[in-house]
Amino acid sequence: MDFGIRGRTAIVCAGSKGLGKGCAAALAAEGVRIVLNARDPGPLAETAAALRRDAGVEVIEVAADVGTAAGRAAILAACPDPDILVNNAGGPPPGDFREWGEAEWHAALQNNMVSPTLLIRAVIDGMIRRRFGRIVNITSAAVKAPYPALGLSNGARAGLTGFVAGLSRQVVRHGVTINNLLPGSHDTDRLRAIIAREAAAKKMPFEAALDQARAEEVAGRFGTIEEFGAACAYLCSAKAGFITGQNLLLDGGYYHGTL
Repeated sequence: MDFGIRGRTAIVCAGSKGLGKGCAAALAAEGVRIVLNARDPGPLAETAAALRRDAGVEVIEVAADVGTAAGRAAILAACPDPDILVNNAGGPPPGDFREWGEAEWHAALQNNMVSPTLLIRAVIDGMIRRRFGRIVNITSAAVKAPYPALGLSNGARAGLTGFVAGLSRQVVRHGVTINNLLPGSHDTDRLRAIIAREAAAKKMPFEAALDQARAEEVAGRFGTIEEFGAACAYLCSAKAGFITGQNLLLDGGYYHGTL
């Protein structure tokens, strides 16, 4: 299927690894010019080179922390008028809420609610003027079914979800959609770090804990970044103009609710 976005330009935040990388690769395969952001220049350059080689598209690298004003300014300087914005940032650490003070809460909110909201504010009027825009926020399955150990993520990402629910209904008549992708367990560095923490607490070998976590998935496996990226590319496509304000759960059926 031709998604109808060849020649468009996308900002993909935190796109050198994991889910962001999957989204960048899927969009590049559709002929989208990529403005790729990540904090670490090394992996950023490697991923950008792979996208150029595999998809033959232009890739602009922006090594910056999207959670800071300077980082967002650098991204927007490289691409002030994107057609597509994929908001993504590293999730806050797991733990017990009794361990978190104001600094931890402010950091979680800054990275996973405030920063994506400010990027949306910066680009959405241009999208409205051009009568086309796609914004996808990578949040978490915890928005649908909170994880006890991920309280910082539960709170911050739920805040972004609430904001998007209102804004998405205001801009869809102008050809601009805003949706959220809610990943469950995908095989990423973050998932492995969480499992390693749990394994250490239980005094289990990491590989045994990894196998156990995989077996507990309804699908019997973790998701892949390629599967996640394909869902992102569809929501960014010209075919998805009647989908907005939605929270698409990609968890292999782990959430057992009907709705």
